[in-house]
Amino acid sequence: MSGEVLDAVAGVLRLSDPERAHLYLLAGLNPPPASGTSGTEVTPEIRQLIDGWERGPAVVRDRYWNILAFNVIAGRVFGCEDGEPHNCLVTFFTSPRYRGLPELWEAAAPGVVAAYRADAALAPHDGEFHRVARELAAAEPEFARLWERHEVGAPLQAVNALRHPEVGKLYFDATTLTIADHPNWSLVLYNPRLGSDTAERLTRLPRLRLTESA
Repeated sequence: MSGEVLDAVAGVLRLSDPERAHLYLLAGLNPPPASGTSGTEVTPEIRQLIDGWERGPAVVRDRYWNILAFNVIAGRVFGCEDGEPHNCLVTFFTSPRYRGLPELWEAAAPGVVAAYRADAALAPHDGEFHRVARELAAAEPEFARLWERHEVGAPLQAVNALRHPEVGKLYFDATTLTIADHPNWSLVLYNPRLGSDTAERLTRLPRLRLTESA
């Protein structure tokens, strides 16, 4: 039985995303990505969650890695408090903060690209993934080279390292979680890496008020 037939059945029966996924599994097929909740408005509950993460940066990003919300520490650390749209993939390849630690950046770059391609593979007909990749490839030859390798990898526990213009080298352990009510959104939490002085350096950031949010 094809996915088109299953989608038609799901539509007639008005199945929810979990019920639709279960129907696919019963038919021996991999379920497609859930449609998720429409819109990009971050709820007060999610904002309260990221504001409550006081150990380090916290961001909510969509399936294309666009940042939808961030706590004040993330704004100061990653430079995304300027009111401009920010995409985590683009920032990784273009921000002087990441490129300021070249050896660590070069070691992490293949995994970052592979993780983005893995997310794109979940929605092969979604042109927005390819638009982001195409525009970044035109601007950044290193991304173009890695993108052409067609490597796919699941996001793992990763070390996120950057050089902040005011407080210097920062090292975080980053954990990515799926938001249940918005399955196409991810919550990324950053912990200062054990054995580094990152936690102490964060206290030097000027006018750090933990109650602020995007």
